[in-house]
Amino acid sequence: MLSLKSAPEIASELALRIRARRLQHAWTQAEIARRSGLKAATYVRFERTGKISLLRLLKVLDLLGLLDEFDRIGRERDYTGLKLEDVVKPERKRGSRKHA
Repeated sequence: MLSLKSAPEIASELALRIRARRLQHAWTQAEIARRSGLKAATYVRFERTGKISLLRLLKVLDLLGLLDEFDRIGRERDYTGLKLEDVVKPERKRGSRKHA
């Protein structure tokens, strides 16, 4: 599936949504940074640019109660009842060429 947004756009929008959650809790940037074990400058840069390491983002999401939601990414498909032949592609066989 083709996304209409670039990765930096998605990161910036995510930072805005996280900021909104922080404000719902009435936390300052320094407070959310402290509570999630980050340096304040790291968190401030995240809100401003959307740039943050994955592990640091996970700490923030955990603090905000969003970690389970993040953990569901890519789990949409139900794999119960799936057979090995459904996953493994059959070996491709080459046809013989007719020589003229």
